[in-house]
Amino acid sequence: MIHLSRLNGQGFVLNAELIRSIEQHPDTVITLINGDHNVVREPLDEVVRRVLDYRRSLRTLMPANPPLAVNPAPPGVDTRHAV
Repeated sequence: MIHLSRLNGQGFVLNAELIRSIEQHPDTVITLINGDHNVVREPLDEVVRRVLDYRRSLRTLMPANPPLAVNPAPPGVDTRHAV
């Protein structure tokens, strides 16, 4: 989610995962995957920076080495020689 401002100055939060495209002519227009448009005060470069920062923050929440086993064996069960 990214914080943005409408042209009238009203702040809102936009789900960055729903952005299809961002254009600047002269106002910044964000088109969502459902076809809705949002016109914002922030310049295109700033919106892109916020989206990238948001996506980077998601990666820091993920474990570096996620476990490979989806359903690990209960404690005490040896699965090394399972058939």
